[in-house]
Amino acid sequence: MKKIAILGATGHIAKNLIYNFNKSDKYNLYLFARSAEKLDNFLKIINYDKKIEKIDLSDFAGKKYDAIINCIGIGDPKKLKDAGPEIFRLTEYYDNFILDYLKNNNDCKYINFSSGAVYGRDFSSPANELKCCEININQMCDKDNYGIVKIYSEAKHRSYENLNIVDLRIFAFFSRFIDLNARYFITELISCIKIRKEFLTNNNNIVRDYVHPKDLFNLINICINIKKINDVFDVYSLKPITKFEILNYFTENYGLKYKIEPGILGENITGIKDNYYSINKKAKKVGYKPVYSSMDCIVEQSKAILDEIF
Repeated sequence: MKKIAILGATGHIAKNLIYNFNKSDKYNLYLFARSAEKLDNFLKIINYDKKIEKIDLSDFAGKKYDAIINCIGIGDPKKLKDAGPEIFRLTEYYDNFILDYLKNNNDCKYINFSSGAVYGRDFSSPANELKCCEININQMCDKDNYGIVKIYSEAKHRSYENLNIVDLRIFAFFSRFIDLNARYFITELISCIKIRKEFLTNNNNIVRDYVHPKDLFNLINICINIKKINDVFDVYSLKPITKFEILNYFTENYGLKYKIEPGILGENITGIKDNYYSINKKAKKVGYKPVYSSMDCIVEQSKAILDEIF
């Protein structure tokens, strides 16, 4: 059985990985989280029944892992804004912590979650393999910080070409385990449905690509089982989705009431991104074939939230 360490085990993506690892008998998990109470509560919710070890980071180096998955980070736009410059220190500390482990255990895989923000703030068109990131180095602002952090991490990882490191660029991720207090378009919309409140939005028909938790889990399995790898992949679903496709779905199926107010701004701590998704399909080369579209993901996962199914 492969030994998998997950750092940041109470985060949104981490919860989905644990949930799916629980369905497999091929892995033992070692979970690291700041709050043992939050982690225990989550494990009870999903009826986790596999062998699991919850250990402190001070004991991390003394264990042997086949793969380390780094889920430590800030995704919620509100928390990202509040974090300010600390996002640099947080990312650097834990990344170096894992790299130090890999230097002494070079057969171990390191799977790190990067972001589509590495492509910069211009998403008038989707990302592709030729897209370059443009940053005005003489007028940098807080909207650039998150992307710069991710670029720096990716550049550092590629320089350690003898180590097994995979960066996965997430553009949008949604599941039944998302924090509805997070300041995303989809969470605010679902919160409005739950409390029967009118949802306010602008008339900008943005495009997003919500990768399904099972597709992400399959990609991670692929990366874990490749013998030698140091690379980066954009993560994508079978098909992205527009904002008004989402609004129409919830209107028809859950009675959502929404109002268009052109002056309202959307989530924009890292910049306004009309087409925040990628057509860079490089992950095909390692066998990644998404099964679910963004609509599939939203239908299935929102039903679990609204029907309280875990």
